Amino acid sequence: MTQPILVACAHGTSNSEGKAAILRVVDGLRVARPEVTVLDAYVDVHGPELPNVVGGLPAGAPAVVVPLLLSVGYHVKVDIGRAVKSRERTTAAAPLGPDPRLARVLAERLAQAGLAAEDAVVLAAAGSSNPAAAEDVERLADMLRHLVPNRILAAYGASAEPSVPDAVAELRAEEVGRVVVASYLLAPGYFHDQLAKAGADVVAAPLLPAAEVAEIALERFDEALARL
Repeated sequence: MTQPILVACAHGTSNSEGKAAILRVVDGLRVARPEVTVLDAYVDVHGPELPNVVGGLPAGAPAVVVPLLLSVGYHVKVDIGRAVKSRERTTAAAPLGPDPRLARVLAERLAQAGLAAEDAVVLAAAGSSNPAAAEDVERLADMLRHLVPNRILAAYGASAEPSVPDAVAELRAEEVGRVVVASYLLAPGYFHDQLAKAGADVVAAPLLPAAEVAEIALERFDEALARL
């Protein structure tokens, strides 16, 4: 049987810590599935670029592009969509979120940040012009509300509303205790850096190095490979 291929596709970042965090996920996938060829690829900022990675795959091997992305959006629908259409026996897995395990990690990050009962939470996502992405984030917010009793308001770094600064201002007007940002981002990078400028009292750490990220990615791979 031809060895299947998993292409772990992330956004890309110029942040060295963020790059390392993603590569640790890729290495974890390799360790967990030694029978699978695992490659990394990116849709922005740096390479190896996704079209080049997919174009260089050996003929005949089944391949699944697994988005190391948290919701449906342009990169999933367009960038990854085009790449998988360019090659036979290639398909795309679903993105990592929304997923209850990610909500649990966010709850842990908020607890680590010292979330108190009187605080309010801004669930900060990168944002997308695709309405389905905002729907995914709202679903994740609902999952988090089952774990954290605080007031939670979803917001976005770009391309959707409310913006994170606007959400922080809205919660301040409600006279809550503190405003705490839950970083619904995989790793440090541009969007996470912007959260520190949004006016909140505390910004929680991003999702990685949570082991749940690789766990979900492998499940998405298995589901997509079975369909293929």
